[in-house]
Amino acid sequence: MSRVCIITGKGTLSGNTRSHSLRATRRKWKANLQPVKLVIDGKVRRVKVSARALKTLRKQG
Repeated sequence: MSRVCIITGKGTLSGNTRSHSLRATRRKWKANLQPVKLVIDGKVRRVKVSARALKTLRKQG
């Protein structure tokens, strides 16, 4: 499975980390994905969902 939330589409972002001297080196921010079992099309599937989407899902039901 790829590192992308199936609900929100959140994935890995890239950018620079900046030191005190403002030297730039490349880095990645990975989405906070959690493995969850969801019922999709009548079948239980194991998928990766972002923590924010999971919080919203739990509020709904």
